Amino acid sequence: MKKIIILLMLLINLPTFALDREEQAIISLYKKINPAIVCVDSQASDGLSCGTGCVIHKSGIILTSAHVIEDAGNVIVTMFNGKDYKARVLKRFGENKDIALLKIESTDELKTVKFGDSERIEVGQKVLAIGNPFGFNGTLTQGIISRIDYAKNRIQTDAAINPGSSGGPLLNKNGEIIGINQAIYNPDNNISNIGIGFAIPINSVKEYLKSCSLL
Repeated sequence: MKKIIILLMLLINLPTFALDREEQAIISLYKKINPAIVCVDSQASDGLSCGTGCVIHKSGIILTSAHVIEDAGNVIVTMFNGKDYKARVLKRFGENKDIALLKIESTDELKTVKFGDSERIEVGQKVLAIGNPFGFNGTLTQGIISRIDYAKNRIQTDAAINPGSSGGPLLNKNGEIIGINQAIYNPDNNISNIGIGFAIPINSVKEYLKSCSLL
């Protein structure tokens, strides 16, 4: 009996491992941002195309990658809480721009994302990505900006981006979008991530949004 009591006392007095400040900040950021991130499924001529989107306006306007909805007929947006909405395509911005705007009709109060400034980013700074890789909705990954390709106007990151992540946000530590995740480099036909992903700088996206009078 004494041995049991001693064991219980030892278990009760085991040290607890609290989350550090950085972990707490990431958890808080995810809880704040994820409600504004959606899954985008579109029925294309050659099958189902899956991607990610960001709610940028409370009226139901969603930013995503144009290649996600290329030749799409029926576009379905799924919110973080599982609610589905039929979306209509408002605008597409070419191959190189690879940006598109969708619109859903919802009576719910929609959460929206906040844009950052991609001109102030630095190689080595920590970033987060939220997306729906392989259909795993609301997946959070972490990495750094590993390169800035000024010639091609792309941000390179090692934060895991996989098929289904296109159109999702690349975030700074303040939860501001600094890029829209677009593609990965992979020698196995983009089947999986090897640590080289690309995002469109958000300042380029802002230019196109201004042309639509959304900024």
